[in-house]
Amino acid sequence: MFEFSGLSDDKKLSKFLFIFFLLVYMMTIVGNLAIIALVYAFSSLHTPMYFFLSSLSLVDIFYSSVITPNMLINFLSTKKSISFVGCALQLYLFCAFASTETLLLSTMSYDRYVAICHPLHYALIITKKKCFCLVLYSSLICFLQSIAHTSCVFSLPFCGSNLIDHFYCDIPPLLTLSCSSTFHCYLVTGTLVIAYGVYTFVSIFLSYTFIFLSIFKIKSTKGRQKAFSTCSSHIITVSIFFTAVFFTYLHPHSGVLKIQDKVTSVFFTVVTPMLNPLIYSLRNQEVKKFLAQAKQKIMLRFIV
Repeated sequence: MFEFSGLSDDKKLSKFLFIFFLLVYMMTIVGNLAIIALVYAFSSLHTPMYFFLSSLSLVDIFYSSVITPNMLINFLSTKKSISFVGCALQLYLFCAFASTETLLLSTMSYDRYVAICHPLHYALIITKKKCFCLVLYSSLICFLQSIAHTSCVFSLPFCGSNLIDHFYCDIPPLLTLSCSSTFHCYLVTGTLVIAYGVYTFVSIFLSYTFIFLSIFKIKSTKGRQKAFSTCSSHIITVSIFFTAVFFTYLHPHSGVLKIQDKVTSVFFTVVTPMLNPLIYSLRNQEVKKFLAQAKQKIMLRFIV
């Protein structure tokens, strides 16, 4: 059995945080389900771009659900605890869904690259079968690599304190509880994180380098704006996600998590999944149009 230090020991603050993050979680679930429902309901959205978007929304639902419900329960509990098996399962699913999200964002940048740089061959390159395979392979790779993270951490002996200085089971705070050498775990996890980071960063950077070069070659201002609008939502999503990752994992840590480290972790694990559907619904004209149509249909049914 492990215990969490949590975000706050103040009972009044904990109640406020419970209500706040409950609303965030509800918005995450409703927003992402709305994106999935829209893509399913309207045949005009049965395109590779929206298939990847609905896949991202599905991952965000699971990704948020791995952390947030347990965190909400702990806000109202005097003892913020989690079982050994529960902690291992949480770490496994968190690593799997977080890495799946990074690969999906990378895949979406490739999709935008083909759409803007090779529009005439888009339908031949990005087929339905290829879309399905890209999402499937990304998920399989991420769930397999998550086994390496989880088995490495939980093969270590834990002795002494069982207090995890965090609000969820993450690799760095768990490794500090081990009473044996953790060098090989840091090596395994570090290698995997760097490999994923380099791959996703390079693929996204190259995709958007070619995209911007193609956009600048378009002579009409309206054409440039239309081309840029097709990838602006994805650029914002990628920027927010990887900024959160950087401030959560890629800056120097001391032995004890500071409050700002926990705040960035909250943003990375709880807030980011809520922002994705908001960004796409506010920035994407097609999503806004079909949301309005769906709203009208619902209103008409209630009137009738």
